[in-house]
Amino acid sequence: MMLPFLSEGPQADPTDFPPVRQALREPNGLLAVGGDLSLPRLLAAYERGIFPWYSAGDPILWWAPDPRTVLTPERFHLSRSLDKWRRQGRYRITVDQAFAEVVAGCAAPRADQDGTWIVPALFDAFLAVFHAGYGHSVEVWQDDRLVGGLFGARFGRAAFGESMFSRAPNASKFALAAILRDQVWGPIDFLDCQFSTAHLLRLGAQEWSRTRFMHRLKLAMQDI
Repeated sequence: MMLPFLSEGPQADPTDFPPVRQALREPNGLLAVGGDLSLPRLLAAYERGIFPWYSAGDPILWWAPDPRTVLTPERFHLSRSLDKWRRQGRYRITVDQAFAEVVAGCAAPRADQDGTWIVPALFDAFLAVFHAGYGHSVEVWQDDRLVGGLFGARFGRAAFGESMFSRAPNASKFALAAILRDQVWGPIDFLDCQFSTAHLLRLGAQEWSRTRFMHRLKLAMQDI
């Protein structure tokens, strides 16, 4: 099956995405190729449950996987010991105070990965989403050192987690707790995590069918 190629340039329609039901089964969720990372296109993608994900040197790839991994406030789980540790205030949590630094932390090399998907063009695109008022971050500090964080976006009652990092024990888990329990990004129905990992499943993540995800996204977007 040939993937749709999105147009780019001043005359391109940033909302010109194919229906998500046309996404490939293998690789799971690949929907379209090309286009650009302009702010209007990224906002249109979020609204449609689509996200960019690609490696350096590749064309822009757009995804809408089935199933979709999400965390909800009622299902998010921390062990009792971690919850007690969190309440002791060993880390300081801030919101939207160091967005670029959190993105940089997520983009930094990791021992278990080759390279990063947060290429410079995506870095700039996420900054544009933040400056437009839709992007958000949670910062986890130990004294004055940034030891973890998570960044993403929020539209209505739908939140989208793009990436997180941790340089100290449980820092990224506490960033998730700030969003899902403390609602530091505002009231949300769910946090989109895109693809499943064992780490997210241990924290209570669920896998929703694409149909269910799109239905819940539409309802959550009504509050914009």
